[in-house]
Amino acid sequence: MLTGGCLCGGIQFQVVGQPNKIQLCHCQQCRKAQGGPFAANLAVNTDDFTIVKGEEFLSEFESQTIAGKIRIFCRCCGSPIISKLDSSPGVVRVRVGTLDEPFASDIALHQFVAYKAQWWDITDELPKYDEARPKK
Repeated sequence: MLTGGCLCGGIQFQVVGQPNKIQLCHCQQCRKAQGGPFAANLAVNTDDFTIVKGEEFLSEFESQTIAGKIRIFCRCCGSPIISKLDSSPGVVRVRVGTLDEPFASDIALHQFVAYKAQWWDITDELPKYDEARPKK
């Protein structure tokens, strides 16, 4: 089981099951939402993700440019917690930076690299997709 939470400690959550590999998204939306060169996301089945404390502190922001995308964050400290897509029901994307240590997982890929920050060099040999990762 993995645990995590927001910066102020108001929200705590847990993830059960074996985690998937981390996906790094370089789109402008994710960069702005995370305040960094990319978002590090862990796709988790909705049934495996539970808010154990602070549900009343959750706020939502619906994307203006990505139909059906909801970003969920702490309304007190602003920490991004998860996002959801209408096109991927039953899955939430946990922001890896909110997980408590220790946490070991490999990074699977980079996506939306056509939109990456010009000042950020991707130097690894992981798969890179100019747009979204192809669906399996």
